[in-house]
Formats: sequence, structure tokens, C-alpha cells
Amino acid sequence: MTAKKTKPVKYASKEFDTIKEELVNYAKIYYPDTFKDFNEASFGSLMLDTVAYIGDMLSFYIDYQSNESFVDSAVETKNLLKLAKQFGYKNPAAFSATGKAAFYVQVPAGADGKPNTAIIPILKEGTTLSSDGATSLILTSDVDFSRSDSEVVVAQTDADGLATSFAYKAYGDVITGVIESEILTVSSYQKFLKLALSAESVTEIISVVDSEGNEYFEVPYLSHNVSLQPIRNPNKQDENDAPYILREKLAARRFITEVDDAGVVYLQFGYGSETSLKNDEYPDPSSAALQRYARDYYSDDSFDPSVLLKNDKFGVVPPAGDLIVTYRKNEGSSVNLPVNSVSAITNPILSFTSDTQPSSDVVQTMENSLDVENEEAILGEVNKLDPDEIRIRSINAYSSQNRAVTQQDYISLVYRMPPKFGAVKRANIVQDKDSFKRNLNLYVISENVDENLTTTSSTIKENLKVWLGQYKMINDTIDILDGQIVNFGIEYKVLGSLEYNQQQILTDCNDALKELYATKLSFGRPFYISDIFKTLNDLDSVVDTQDVTIKQKFGANYSSYFFDIDAATTDDGRFIIVPENVVMELKFPDENITGVVV
Repeated sequence: MTAKKTKPVKYASKEFDTIKEELVNYAKIYYPDTFKDFNEASFGSLMLDTVAYIGDMLSFYIDYQSNESFVDSAVETKNLLKLAKQFGYKNPAAFSATGKAAFYVQVPAGADGKPNTAIIPILKEGTTLSSDGATSLILTSDVDFSRSDSEVVVAQTDADGLATSFAYKAYGDVITGVIESEILTVSSYQKFLKLALSAESVTEIISVVDSEGNEYFEVPYLSHNVSLQPIRNPNKQDENDAPYILREKLAARRFITEVDDAGVVYLQFGYGSETSLKNDEYPDPSSAALQRYARDYYSDDSFDPSVLLKNDKFGVVPPAGDLIVTYRKNEGSSVNLPVNSVSAITNPILSFTSDTQPSSDVVQTMENSLDVENEEAILGEVNKLDPDEIRIRSINAYSSQNRAVTQQDYISLVYRMPPKFGAVKRANIVQDKDSFKRNLNLYVISENVDENLTTTSSTIKENLKVWLGQYKMINDTIDILDGQIVNFGIEYKVLGSLEYNQQQILTDCNDALKELYATKLSFGRPFYISDIFKTLNDLDSVVDTQDVTIKQKFGANYSSYFFDIDAATTDDGRFIIVPENVVMELKFPDENITGVVV
């Protein structure tokens, strides 16, 4: 019997019109006697339209799903975050804003008219503050007014000019947010239990405790059985001392946090039980043997035998009952605060180191005299990252592999600093050409309450230095410096289409340029004037772009840094060469974009 000949199929057609055309040609060739009426109003044409419609839809969804399977082409944030997770990138929770605040207190004078050093108070960590914008803050370090670097002035005198009280000024670290607790119910044992917090804008998980009093510790990955716990430094004497000492702690009870595209925070646990905790731990010599590299000795004298305590359950699942989660969260849409906006101490916590305790009346007087102000902006919150920024950061996270060697490694780690320590909007690191050592200059810029670029606070820079110290090469030294901001304006002249009125043309042009620079530019990125020409020429209402001029903006609301734009522009006028420590910003698009229609 002769085998039936397979009819050829063309697979290049993917759109409605081309699919229908191929269907018509197919019917004419192989079914000439069956289908003859291809009139648009015929039933046969209806069937062909239906099949072409289905083919077009299937082709679209297949292409779409294919694009959503790769970091480079995914457009949906939820899909992009899932792909980025495979690269080791963690979507950050809401960011906190951090900074320093100046605190004031009046202390009664002694009988000799001098400061009574026996009753100088300490404003304790955990004291809550408020701002003019109703944003809450928390003091994260003790403010000891008795320290030698505290400022002291006479506050009040009696009729004879003898001092009756002294005003003390000292500084402390503050962070935005309020501390709240939430009870999550665990109904039964579940492998890789995943629980969602109901609160929005959670910045940090402070503690997780089950109904039996067991504490669970956060780790980067469930495979990590050691958690780094910050312990307040009891020997801190001045501002140059580290406020915390990191200690390793075996964490059989552990969890990781995940944040979805909507900002919901999830806690995920392993699948071990109390029984596995007691019985399933066994030594795993491979973690030590792998460090020997076929040698018969250990090259790492810092090897910790505690890493041999492992199990294959990725930690213990909380038992059935209540799980108390304490966290810090932000209030309001933006928590970045300008200078002099921290206005009040809402819940002061005072203590005294001396054995001589003042009377309750004196303590109350001190509490009433407490005051606070922030001499620098409280910064750290950044806008929700757009897909392009997530894409870049995830790729850099994969390449860095939790160590800082290359330029991109450092930049990736800067963006990955835990939100509770603050955040920067843009960063760049370069080799210091004038240094004889392996000195690196890290330039950073933050974002203020108005979502404009601004100088990064000293607190965030200090946190960055500690954070990067965990990953940098041992002989690298890093200077964290303020990046420079160049505020610019755009002036353009276009030839408009006669089909549009002048106002519509200007609106189209301004909107297109606003969208072009909606995302903040990066350090040292060449400013392509040709992009402006292309953007304007792509508009239907524009026939041709005749001229574009970039001018630096000066004044009270702009950066004072001078940058010679004309000298930095290439001879062909296509782009501006931007130094490695400079970011160009279109600060006020409505004011800084002006156009003329010819």
C-alpha cells in the first residue's frame, strides 16, 4: 500500500493576515473542488478567520511566554523577580531612612554652680521620635550626654548670675519606622512552611518566636545553618567604634524572607522537626575536606568545627500554635525627611549610670526639657525599582558571588545592603589613580523626599563601609565619597507637522523627553544628545528636530557643582563626556524642558 504523502506546512506565518493567507492558499491547492467560495462574506471565510484568529493568539502567547522566561526580555515584574531569584538576587523589602539627630537636655546645676555630673542622663535606644510630616522614628543607639564630646552651655541662671541648669547636646543614630508585632497561626506541620505578613512596608524582621518560646533566626538561604547576630558593642567609646559586634550562632531554627512584586513579605521555613533536630544531626566532613584541595593538611586556620553540624532538613518548622513576629515598618508613602523636620521625642527612655538617682521631679523636668533636631537629612528610601534596574542588579548579583573583586561586584553589593541600614540611589567605584595603594573611591548619591538626587548622609556611608568590609579583598581600601550632581535643562527647536497645533506639538515633545529621563541616569554615563533628536523625530507631530541645547541649571534649588558642558561635548555634538563621579539629573522636568515650534 502506498503511504499517504504528507502535505507541506509553512511555519513562518505567525500573524493573523499571513496565517489566513497561507490557509487560503492551502485550501486552493489541496481542496480545489471542496472550497471554492473565498468571498469575505462567505461561511468558508468565517472559518478561515476563526482559525487564523486562534493561530494568531497562540503565536502571541507562545512568544510572550518565551520572552517571560529570560531575564533580558521579561517585562512582568513578578516573572522578572522569579528569574532574578535564580541569580541570587533578593527583592528588598521596604527601605528605611537613617541618619543622625542632635538631642538636647537640661541638667540641674550642683550647689557650686557647675554641672551636676552625677545625674547626667542617658537617652536609651528604643526611644521614639516624630517628625513634622508625621513620620515616626526610633533611636537605634544610646545617647550618653556625659560623654566628653558632648556640648555643654549654661541654660539658666539665677538673679546673681549663678548657673542653675546646663544644656547638653549629643548625637544619636535614628531610623524611620515603628515596631509592631503580628501573630501568625501554624495549624499543622507543613514542609517548607510559608507565611505572609499582613502589614505593608515592612523594613526588617526583628524577632520570630513560637508558642514554646523558641526563637527563629533569619539567614540568607535555608541551607545556611549559621546566623550572624549583631550584639551591641559594650566597649564603644566614640563615634569611630563599631556600634555592633557580629557573632556567629548555630541556627537550627531558621527562616528566610521573600518579597513579592506587591511588597508582601513572606517567611519561609525548612521541613525539619524537633525529632530531626535531636536525632538527624551528623558530622559532614566534606565541608572541611573540600578546603584541603587534595592536601593532607588544612590551609585555613580559621576553620570552625561548628560547620560540621548539619542536617538535610533546611531547618526546623515551627510547631502547631502561634508564631509571634516582631518587625519594623514604615508609615506613609515616603519616609525620607529634610533637614530640621524631626520635631519631637514622643516616648523618652532615660537612665542614669551613677548610683545617685535623681528624684522623680528632677527626672520629669529633664524629660520635659528634651528636644531633638536633625541637622542633616534623614535618607535611605528609594523608589520602587523598575524592571530595568531589577534586571541589571540581578545579573550583577549573580556575577558578584558574594565577594567584591570587580567594579560591578562592588556596585552590586552596595545595592544589596540590607534596607535597615539605608540605601543609595546611584553608586560607582573607581581606582584612585593618585594612590600608591589599592585604594578605591566609592561615589554614592541618595534620593530625598521629593525623589530628587541629593548627598548621601554620613550614617549611610558609615553603614556602607561596614557592609562592604565583609566582602572586599583584604588589601583593598575604600573611601566613600559624595558623588556630584549636575542639574541640566533641555532647549529644543522642532519643525512641527501642519496636522497638529503648536500647543499639541509642545506637549508631545515635553512628555516624550520626560519619559526619556524618568529613570535617573548613572554615574559617568555619557549623555547622548542624539537620543533627544531621535526621541523627538519619532513623534508623529514632529517633522524634524532642528536644534537641541543642553544647559546646566544653577540657583538655590539646584546643585552648586560646576560642570563645563560645552567643553565636555564632543566635536560632532552627539554626546557629552561625563566624569566618573558625576550624575546628570533633569531635576524639574516641567521647568527645565523648553521648546520652540517652527
